[in-house]
Amino acid sequence: MTAPTTRLLSLGAGVQSSTLLLLAAQGDITGFDAAIFADTSWEPAAVYRHLDRLTEIADQVGIEIVRVRTGDIRADALDPTHRFASMPLYTLGPNGERGMARRQCTGEYKIKPIKVEVRRRLGYPHPARVPAGVRADIAIGISLDEIGRARDADVGYMRNVFPLLDLGWRREDCLRYLHQQGLGDTPRSSCVGCPFHDDGFWLALRENSPTEWADAVAFDHAIRNGSARANAAGHPLRGQFFLHRQRVPLDEVVLRPRTQAADTPGCGPWTCPHDVPNSAPADAGQREVA
Repeated sequence: MTAPTTRLLSLGAGVQSSTLLLLAAQGDITGFDAAIFADTSWEPAAVYRHLDRLTEIADQVGIEIVRVRTGDIRADALDPTHRFASMPLYTLGPNGERGMARRQCTGEYKIKPIKVEVRRRLGYPHPARVPAGVRADIAIGISLDEIGRARDADVGYMRNVFPLLDLGWRREDCLRYLHQQGLGDTPRSSCVGCPFHDDGFWLALRENSPTEWADAVAFDHAIRNGSARANAAGHPLRGQFFLHRQRVPLDEVVLRPRTQAADTPGCGPWTCPHDVPNSAPADAGQREVA
């Protein structure tokens, strides 16, 4: 196999990818030409603060951190002129049917802009064909306890590599390492208004980040009747959308956080801890105009 043209890190700014950046900065694993952070524009403030901290560390060793974006996921979802990349919102049909909308947001706001940046760095932006043998190695922060998520890239110009698997590290090893490096407070990466949040997250947001809580509550209210674009085009939702699995307004949910490990995985471009949800039932669906 030919050597990679460039070696990049998919930086979600969560535990595992932060660990890879620090290991590379200290020379403990092969370095990176750049680390790519796909920004949905709606990460918690703590994630952006942590990313700034990582940028300072990377700058010292010549690793460029690149922030790429397709758009603002929150604003786009509420814009009647913008295509709606479906989020895994909880649905409630007109006869009480319960389901979930498709998840397209990860592909649109995380994977797509990373691929655009990879092509740019290889010198073959879309729609140019990338010649055989020209490829980037993309390091992904999947640890041994998540080995089932390790998959090959779906395009020939990228090859996924998994340094944590090579090291035999588990998530707990990453947490220990980050603590040793003074980054034990590394946050979980995910959108503020991600429907996959558990009650522990929502409670902490309400108690500790009232501005972000109010933002999530306002978004939950705004998406109740579905995509702004589909509604504007005359295709109203036959049912309702909700951010919380109880399918009631977020600020009316009785939050019942469960006793569990304090740390749970976040959502990276290729490492969302949730399976792709089933499509919503037909009675709760909403046709989107391309």
